[in-house]
Amino acid sequence: MYYGFDIGGTKIALGVYDKERRLQWETRIPTPHDSYENFLAAIGSLVKEADSRFAIKGSVGIGIPGMPVTDDGTLYAANVPAANGKPLKADLTALLEREVRLDNDANCFALSEAWDDEFRSYPVVMGLILGTGVGGGIIVNGKSITGRNYITGEFGHTRLPVDALDVLGRDIPLTRCGCGQHGCIENYLSGRGFAWLYQHFYAESLESKEIVTRYYAGDEKAVAHADRFLELLAVCLGSLLTAVDAHLVVIGGGLSNFSEIYQQLPVRLPKYLLPVAKVPRIEPARHGDAGGMRGAAFLHLTE
Repeated sequence: MYYGFDIGGTKIALGVYDKERRLQWETRIPTPHDSYENFLAAIGSLVKEADSRFAIKGSVGIGIPGMPVTDDGTLYAANVPAANGKPLKADLTALLEREVRLDNDANCFALSEAWDDEFRSYPVVMGLILGTGVGGGIIVNGKSITGRNYITGEFGHTRLPVDALDVLGRDIPLTRCGCGQHGCIENYLSGRGFAWLYQHFYAESLESKEIVTRYYAGDEKAVAHADRFLELLAVCLGSLLTAVDAHLVVIGGGLSNFSEIYQQLPVRLPKYLLPVAKVPRIEPARHGDAGGMRGAAFLHLTE
């Protein structure tokens, strides 16, 4: 059995998967904040329950926001204060008496999708999250690429390409990002960026869902806004694909529900790719909120 933990600031979710990668059991508890010892004990208790339930010593994978293992072996995860700065991987491996694998939660999202029955034949998979921010992961032959600092797939912190200024106008404000830089694409392609761009061009504050609703109703401003956004998305994704050259792009996050993305990107992308490049398959994520658990569990599918 493969145990996958999705750990965030408010909850610890556990999913147990069989060798066919099918979910057999799941549960969740609040994330302890009072002490590191209680945090470890909570995970240990869930693993013990799963071992007892399935009469087997399952493998353990954990998806968590931030950098799972820094140079000194500790976790950097500001949203999980009880474990932040602690040697979580080493301590859990000792406590549970088995190898524990950790990865960034966005990488786990991408890994979950790459191991979908329909998608697993693709050697290089890019997971792209268009949510509150913009992130994702890169999966090669069923294994996540973490990079030197676990920031592979932090697509949102690349800068606007020069072609983006042709789409948005040369006078577009290069807004300051939470990372401290200016012009990061997540400020324009995320759900909040989608709404910010609408407000910038039309001086009206609307939620992303309302803009999309107006788009499907044929509202002139919403249609023009969507056209601009989709072209911007093609520009930025074209730059990313020139570096990654994925066979498949899987999109998650709130904006992944905007179905025009999957109709328009294959048409708009070619002019932003090298002439020899083929447009990858582009699909919405299949596993939604379960992706974190699935991807964490599947950290043990490859060596």
